Amino acid sequence: MYQPPAFREDRLDVLHGLMRAHPLAMLVTAGEGGLMANLIPFLIDPAGAEKGLLRAHLARANNQLAALRAGSEAMVLFQGPNAYVTPNWYATKAETHKVVPTWNYATVHAWGTPRILESTDWLRQQVGELTDESEKTQAHAWRVDDAPEPFVAAQMKGIVGLEIPIARIEGKWKVSQNRPAADREGVIEGLGQSRHPMGELVAERYRETSE
Repeated sequence: MYQPPAFREDRLDVLHGLMRAHPLAMLVTAGEGGLMANLIPFLIDPAGAEKGLLRAHLARANNQLAALRAGSEAMVLFQGPNAYVTPNWYATKAETHKVVPTWNYATVHAWGTPRILESTDWLRQQVGELTDESEKTQAHAWRVDDAPEPFVAAQMKGIVGLEIPIARIEGKWKVSQNRPAADREGVIEGLGQSRHPMGELVAERYRETSE
């Protein structure tokens, strides 16, 4: 990934934080059928490998499985908040007019060699953990055990498990760090008017660099 120094993010806890907050990621493989990509929800286990272990499941009928079983390196792309930035928010616009629009975003790319798992116990645990994590904001959380056991067992037969120990990981937080302070404050105010989550990311990184 193109990573100008101002936008580079290497802190593992920050990278894992984005992955947990935005678990639906693009799984990319290259196999005999060429490049393939699927959106898959992942869990990140920070202690499962030196840089973290990704866990997921996918349909047994998914034709990406052939590439995953071959053991070639896979790439997983996590996309955080993103937002268009208009030059109208920049104080510099009124001073020089030498400004252009841009797009702010935060993203994490992870690489590793996939492992396919078919253990019923592993699948039941992974599906349960993913469900519990996804349901935690609900007033009355649904659990896998709420469904009839024969139905759950039948559903499990249609999926396989996936683990990817992260061998390499990169993060990019493009959140206006390359702009003067007054421009960054303008972006924070502009995004704040619509309560866009990118506004808080810009403000957070602005506070870090101002301390």
